[in-house]
Amino acid sequence: MISINSLTVAYGGFTLLDNISFHISENDKIGLVGKNGAGKSTILKLICGIQKPTSGKIEMPSDIRIGYLPQIMEHHKGKSVLDEAMTAFSEIFGMEAELDSIMTQLGERQDYDSDDYRKLIERMNDVNDRLAYSRSESPEVQAEKTLLGLGFKPEELSRPTETFSQGWNMRIELAKILLSKPDVLLLDEPTNHLDIESIEWLEDYLKAYKGSLVLISHDRKFLDNITNRTVEIMLGHIHDYKVPYSQYQELRKERIAQQKAAYLNQQRMIEKTEDFIERFRYKPTKSNQVQSRIKQLDKLERIDVDLEDNSALSVKFPPAPRSGDVVFRAENLSLGYPEKDGTGYKVIFSGADIEVRRGEKVALVGRNGEGKTTLMRAITGELQPLAGEARVGYNVNIGYYAQNQEDILDKNDTVYGTLDKIAVGDIRTRLRDILAAFLFKGEDIDKKVAVLSGGERARLAMAKLMLKPYNLLALDEPTNHMDIRSKDILKQALKAYDGSLIVVSHDRDFLTGLADKLYEFRDGKVTEHLGGVEEFLRKRRIESLNELERKAVPQQDIRAKKETVTETPSREEYMQKKFVSKEERKVRNRIAFLEKGIEELEGKMKDIEKVLAQPGPSDDIMELTRQYLELKRDLDAKTDEWGKLVESIG
Repeated sequence: MISINSLTVAYGGFTLLDNISFHISENDKIGLVGKNGAGKSTILKLICGIQKPTSGKIEMPSDIRIGYLPQIMEHHKGKSVLDEAMTAFSEIFGMEAELDSIMTQLGERQDYDSDDYRKLIERMNDVNDRLAYSRSESPEVQAEKTLLGLGFKPEELSRPTETFSQGWNMRIELAKILLSKPDVLLLDEPTNHLDIESIEWLEDYLKAYKGSLVLISHDRKFLDNITNRTVEIMLGHIHDYKVPYSQYQELRKERIAQQKAAYLNQQRMIEKTEDFIERFRYKPTKSNQVQSRIKQLDKLERIDVDLEDNSALSVKFPPAPRSGDVVFRAENLSLGYPEKDGTGYKVIFSGADIEVRRGEKVALVGRNGEGKTTLMRAITGELQPLAGEARVGYNVNIGYYAQNQEDILDKNDTVYGTLDKIAVGDIRTRLRDILAAFLFKGEDIDKKVAVLSGGERARLAMAKLMLKPYNLLALDEPTNHMDIRSKDILKQALKAYDGSLIVVSHDRDFLTGLADKLYEFRDGKVTEHLGGVEEFLRKRRIESLNELERKAVPQQDIRAKKETVTETPSREEYMQKKFVSKEERKVRNRIAFLEKGIEELEGKMKDIEKVLAQPGPSDDIMELTRQYLELKRDLDAKTDEWGKLVESIG
């Protein structure tokens, strides 16, 4: 169906794709995988004609219809959700208009035996057949079903598209693509802004989809459930596996291991042969054997081991300046946005009490559209409360990572220029080192932001947070476009970060061991959950954070579960039952947090004491002493507070 032949894409002296070839057949479901910036999105743009290759060509039938969902897109405004989705049927509406015109002409003409009249009849039959084939249901019914499947509520279908977030507008664009029923679907990370119900609906749709699919996603389960083939891009080359993602990972390990074993065996054989040639080169009685061995080596097909891309982030956030004890506090907070007609406000959530203390790492979880990003905007001062208070603490300096990087980064800037125009002081001398830590090296730093992949933009936005020593990081979906290895490295850097953290994420693996406390956004309310993500999941008896996005379980189902499930309560659950009031639970959570903090501070002080006892030539005694005194001051403050809180609960 689509043939990619000897395709090369180069930018200056950098080759992104090097002479790649593969074929997309009818009903192929291909997962396109590789590290951020490997060229996955570029391949989709090449297939749909948005970008041209440096050399090579793509061959496909002239009448093939392609549906392309990019990572970043321009959203249409001025129509309701349903009306915008209905634009997917413009071809059908055009055929209907043409059919009406033909019928009108046939009714007015009387030249029944003419060629023109016969051609009109043929065209009418052709259009009628195409309409009958493409329309099993009315366009409006199809559009409504698709929009509801992607998570819209019935009452939202009449709302203007501009009143929805970027993520919801992406769903409208996805709905339009699916409704147009193309021959080939090219989807670039379609699950980034979907909740679990919508992901499952999309999975079912794509499983039943009769055309070809090329899918880019960092979601293992999604790839496994849909794809039957995996095309890996690594260092400009591709490797084609006729299996889903998980099987590809195993086969890839086996392939590399076999290559390395074969390569080592061949190298040993070559070494022995060369040694024989060298030893007997000038011995007449061995000349025939020597010549035979030389010819053998000349004809030998050398085994190469595929190069692997082992580059990885190297992230370490600057030490956080000391802030007040409370870095953010909200009391009886209500947030929302003005209605379009100016008659009032749409309240997203109300009555929220939220407190984040120095050093805490807090996660915001819940369904899309429930107010997590809205709270982030209030924390950064972009949005004012409708009611209640939202206050940032003393000496708090916020580093904000927004979900919509395409709106914040200047597309006309280069990678280096993005940092250069906001960096001040000595940090300007370290910009190249900072960019290198985020995998922007060599000519990468001269790339325009406009040509960066979603993952590269995410890394660049994260690099901006290194330019100042922030003591509160507010990160809204920081892992959306990151590959699995980058997610793990970012998580370790955030765990080591000594400031406060507020993070929005649906990624359970990313939050496990990172968050000390969670706030759940659900049905217009915000609920505090003490402890980390594992305790929260155990308490809610759900398998993953995505379960929050499912509809509420009917009460009779809950009662049935209670009757059939018995479970020995954990120590944490027992303690939570013991301290029943909200204030007491807060005190208990604070005590646990302080105990953890005290233990960490004591460990850091012991490490410094060891160095001070036997300093090396490169150790800065003054700096180590300063760090030690700062840790001691923190330890004393936490110990005093811990003692008072323990005494208060008896």
